[in-house]
Amino acid sequence: MEDVSVISSSIVKPGNISHSGHAKIHLTPSDLSLLYLDYPQRGLLFPKPDPQTRFISRLKSSLSTTLETYFPFAGRLVKVNNHEDNTVSLYIDCDDGRGVKFVHAIAESVSVSDILQPLGSVPDFFKLFFPMNGVRSIDGISGPLLALQVTEIKDGIVISFGYNHLVADGSSMWEFIHTWSKICLNGEWENHHQPLVLRGWFLDKIEFPIHIPAKEIETKRVKNHEISTRERVFHFTKEKILDLKAKANGKIGSSDTKISSLQAVLAHLWREIVRCSGLNREEESYCGVSADFRQRLNPPLEKECFGNVASLGIATATVGDLVDRGLGWTALQLNKTVRSQTNENFKAFAENWVKIGNIRRIDVRSKMGDHLFIVNNSPWFQVYDNDFGLGKPIAVRAGPANGIGGKFVVFRGVEEGSIDVHAILPLHLWSDLLVNLLDDVASMEKM
Repeated sequence: MEDVSVISSSIVKPGNISHSGHAKIHLTPSDLSLLYLDYPQRGLLFPKPDPQTRFISRLKSSLSTTLETYFPFAGRLVKVNNHEDNTVSLYIDCDDGRGVKFVHAIAESVSVSDILQPLGSVPDFFKLFFPMNGVRSIDGISGPLLALQVTEIKDGIVISFGYNHLVADGSSMWEFIHTWSKICLNGEWENHHQPLVLRGWFLDKIEFPIHIPAKEIETKRVKNHEISTRERVFHFTKEKILDLKAKANGKIGSSDTKISSLQAVLAHLWREIVRCSGLNREEESYCGVSADFRQRLNPPLEKECFGNVASLGIATATVGDLVDRGLGWTALQLNKTVRSQTNENFKAFAENWVKIGNIRRIDVRSKMGDHLFIVNNSPWFQVYDNDFGLGKPIAVRAGPANGIGGKFVVFRGVEEGSIDVHAILPLHLWSDLLVNLLDDVASMEKM
């Protein structure tokens, strides 16, 4: 395995702390349901910077400036024991700006071509390029809510990050990265001095802080059964996506419902994986897709509001139905799941969650975890617009998975209209799966 050596590890704090009274951020049921999921991690691959630019120093100073606006990342998760009713409450403390973790590392023997392997393979050593492997949301009680790692390689550099999902969703996280890159590139950002639009409390029937039964809180990690996984990046060209989308819409026979490009791609992958899974036809398979609730709530929140305002909807189907009913039917199940994520649905979930107070664990120990595929990220995120002074990224990748049966991390492709799907799946699926998908997917990542 290629060596990744840490040169330094430090804490970067906001240059100036001014929260306008927002020192404490209370958590919603949507946040708290993620308490035992690992930090999402993403990585951007760039050309090698000129040594004369003192690039690491520029990254750290611009990060400090960016944290002045995005101060929740510099906070910590706080647990309060409510002895009167044997419950626990949690909130994000932004008061003292403890800072984020910044790791500077080097991998002298690794080149860009080692990372961007043929047929979209992701090398095992790449997990060492990420700073928060195996760290869960609840670990924010004792550690940073955001960590960044900058790893120098022979002919490039990887800027990666892992963040606490209680603080932000993908939309807010990529806005932070975009702002940081702008400040690093230009030394300033036009909206830098505007206050952060924080998510307000929008659940009228719920009192906060929410009281969670103490038995639901595990600060010590239970050792999970490790499963071997393999990763591939499937590159769907614009032409292939249009073909899948046309086929899916042509099969559903409805003028009122339109299958999106992403739904067509995900339906294709879901069907192919289930076909190779070895599951019985009567068994159920699940595909979880996230919906941004900022504009779905009534009244809607501001589009720019910072925080975790996403909720997971889960499409369910038997293996037999997925195989027999075709691409259009499968895509329609995903479409219905997304459309079911309404204001009423979200508030009903929140109110019921408070009554029950149960934090679901979805991992390889549960039957659902073994049959579940979670979709993360979005092709709407402008991941290739993040220029730190090195030009646009060469590629974007996901970090290690968190023990769920399977994961699809979706990115906008380099070419206009294309989509990359970083698939992280149990090893046993890949032998048959690759034969089917390599024949069917128009092109794979070949950089």
